[in-house]
Amino acid sequence: MTSVRPTSRYPLPRLASIAGLVCAVAACQGHTVSTHPALTNAWREPSAYTYTLRSTGGERALTGSFRVSVRAGKVVRAAGLDAESRAAVRRSPTLVPTIGTLLRELERARREGADRADAQYASAGYPRRITVDWSADAVDDEVQYEISDYTPGAAGPAGN
Repeated sequence: MTSVRPTSRYPLPRLASIAGLVCAVAACQGHTVSTHPALTNAWREPSAYTYTLRSTGGERALTGSFRVSVRAGKVVRAAGLDAESRAAVRRSPTLVPTIGTLLRELERARREGADRADAQYASAGYPRRITVDWSADAVDDEVQYEISDYTPGAAGPAGN
């Protein structure tokens, strides 16, 4: 005997079910377009730019808020914007990174299997927030970088 499976003449309920399933699967992925670099436009670090960096988390020398100027792919000026960051710049003026250096740190964490290594990107493609936690079970190994006031092409004066 041949069995016949009834089908609806109206495809809308079936399409709605498929759309719901796709959304549910996407939500379970844990990444959105803003957090997964493979899904964003490839941002190319310009040779000159300025940005504000807020670095928090962990027991590290690079904590606080900094105004950073980059020229020819190198930090040419880093100004501490609070007591903690001014002390960090005095101790080690070369400690403040370019955005490219922060992205390389993120990629290294991903390659080496950090428990958390993600970023959120601005619509212009540069990272707005980078978070790395090497071990969820460890204390003080996590780091978060927040990037704001990004201006390409404006490196400012050289020197510290």
